[in-house]
Amino acid sequence: MGNTLRVTGNGECWRIDDDEPTTADVLLCNDYLAYLADRRYSPASVRAYAFDLLHFVRWLSSEDLMLSAVNADALLRYLASCRSMRHKGQHDNVISIESRRALGLSPATINRRLAAISGLFSFRQMRDPDAVNPVPRGPAARRSAKGERSGLLGHLTRPQSRSRLRVREPRRLPRGLDRAETTALLSSFLRDRDRAIAGLMLFSGLRSAEVLALSVADVDIGRGWARVVGKGNKERRVPLDPEVAGLIQSYLLAERPETTSTALFVVGKGPHRGQPLTPAGLRRLFRYHREIAGVSAGHPHALRHSFGTALAEAGCDLAVIQALMGHDHVDSSAAYIHLAPIHLRAAYDAARERQRSPGGPD
Repeated sequence: MGNTLRVTGNGECWRIDDDEPTTADVLLCNDYLAYLADRRYSPASVRAYAFDLLHFVRWLSSEDLMLSAVNADALLRYLASCRSMRHKGQHDNVISIESRRALGLSPATINRRLAAISGLFSFRQMRDPDAVNPVPRGPAARRSAKGERSGLLGHLTRPQSRSRLRVREPRRLPRGLDRAETTALLSSFLRDRDRAIAGLMLFSGLRSAEVLALSVADVDIGRGWARVVGKGNKERRVPLDPEVAGLIQSYLLAERPETTSTALFVVGKGPHRGQPLTPAGLRRLFRYHREIAGVSAGHPHALRHSFGTALAEAGCDLAVIQALMGHDHVDSSAAYIHLAPIHLRAAYDAARERQRSPGGPD
């Protein structure tokens, strides 16, 4: 049964389909995915959860298990299988420099799959209070990790309620582009549309999905503002760089094809001319220009990180960074403060000067 399962969808609704008669497990998964859509989860999140649940249901089929028989031991065995599964091109005795592992999924991917499974069982228990939730929970799941409450922003940290069924994830600071990389990448873009897209990410901090969701009516070129719909359908207004506003105006007047679509950025040529630019199309665009410019780190999110770093280096308040970047929590914005080398150097020089001054610490 597992091999006949697949994820289908139309961009808004996603579900698991089967060539054979649909089982109760698949029906429960589809009810849960519909529930997520009703709660206004983004289509991208619902799609990701659909593939995560598809992988779990296939694994259950290979183990000859049903959802009703899943217990904590089965979940731990599934976790072990995720950590040891082999991808195409992976070898037991070769460790990737990027992932630092030979086999298995990344910790972030594993935790997302476990979150989807945990949500599925919570949904089942919500519908049937007598159903047992096999995902381990308890006081230990709500404790802060070591070091989370230390430092200048320790008072802002709130304990997170989470399942104990998680993999420890390495904490990495956001990686932006330096001036040379930014110049090389932007110089490779020739069309006004593509330069405007990159400019919105670099000078306004927009995410890829936020750029693609922009409509023509969302951009006020005269006043230099854009209305952005971010994660969770949260709206914010961001200022437009004058040069980027000029590129958008040039694109609308001379480059954008005639279309009934209200999307700001549409396909310029080919069989899909005039249709909204898709995430896959945007990925292809940046993949091509990364190769042309020779900037391997030139991903859309790297441009957004460059914007956040520039705000931190300019001394912007954390609340300002949070508002402009559209972060839900201030700790996401604080990462850019830690990343800003100018702030680190200034604090270091001030401390060293105090040590050297008369009357300073011995």
